[in-house]
Amino acid sequence: MTATIEQATPADVADLRQLYYAVYGPHYPTALGTDPAEMSRLIQDPHTLWLVARCARTGALAGSAAVHGEPGSRIGRLEGLAVHPDQRGSGLAGQLTEALCARTLGAGKLDSVYATVRTVSAGPQRVVARNGFRPMGILPNAVDLDSRESLALYARHSPGVLDRRVPVAEVPASLAPLLRTVEGSLGISYAETRPTVPRPAPAGAAQAPLEIVEAPAFVRRRFHERFPEPGRWFYPLHTPNILLTPDDGGFEVYAYLNRTGRYCALVTAHPDPAFAAGWLESVTRTLTRAGAGYVEALVPLEHHTALSAFGAQGFIAGALYPAMRRDDDGFHDYVVMSRTTEHIDFHGVVVDPPLQPFLDSYVSAWASTYLPSREVAS
Repeated sequence: MTATIEQATPADVADLRQLYYAVYGPHYPTALGTDPAEMSRLIQDPHTLWLVARCARTGALAGSAAVHGEPGSRIGRLEGLAVHPDQRGSGLAGQLTEALCARTLGAGKLDSVYATVRTVSAGPQRVVARNGFRPMGILPNAVDLDSRESLALYARHSPGVLDRRVPVAEVPASLAPLLRTVEGSLGISYAETRPTVPRPAPAGAAQAPLEIVEAPAFVRRRFHERFPEPGRWFYPLHTPNILLTPDDGGFEVYAYLNRTGRYCALVTAHPDPAFAAGWLESVTRTLTRAGAGYVEALVPLEHHTALSAFGAQGFIAGALYPAMRRDDDGFHDYVVMSRTTEHIDFHGVVVDPPLQPFLDSYVSAWASTYLPSREVAS
């Protein structure tokens, strides 16, 4: 099929909604393909590049994809990649992906672009891989569509970015297999990073109740009052919409909860993220009661204590994003720590060979965390 690729306009919203319904059915978990007002806003957002593919003969909408960024950040998210079922196998997905990368990474506007890719088939993984994206890890049970699905994390960097990573001296030993896997995937080295024993978990009132505030506009305002400078927090493209706090208001945990997909991202805490580390068990229980089947946190690789605290509460490092955050002329690596309260079933997961080592690494880490060690009596 011969297609014309161009920027989406607000006039395309109705056709775009029909496209996403044709591809994903009624369970697409993001506003990008379901909420007309939000779609129109994103199309006109100067930090979002949304492209559509049209049949050159009929003008019918055949494909869509976007790279979404935010002010002050040089990282983007590839999202909404969809090709009409009648046009699958036409190469449109790859054309859209490459066009987006050429106009963002290739133009020097972004340092990296990431994508969370479905694992119900190898097709989506191969599309992004053919366009320069490389696997970074696995996110088990990350989203609820027709059923609970695992996603794969892929990313593509601008030239030279990976060479400017800030070295990390030590990490908890449980992260060593993931680091080795990333080395093999990206050809980068963590030879100078020592695996060491986890730090002691901070004391906290793990069973104490937490109140949850679900008032998105209020939470957003309070978040920006608490954190006027993004240097004290970092979770790209996630604006918190809920707040958790104990009865005495001693601290506040900010999170983004997606009820449709039943997943949650922990963004940060006030007055200091470390202060809330001892409450992780209570935080997770509260979020589970609020409907989150999957909770994740983005933790700097150099924050040994925070990584240890999350590990002590059953969070597992499923993905590593090298050179994710720019800091002056260097870049910091981040770990995706996740915990799911639902049964993980990998029987339906399909992984392309480059992603398989990440799945193996996660399964090994999960077993080390949740299965009791056996003593052999002689």
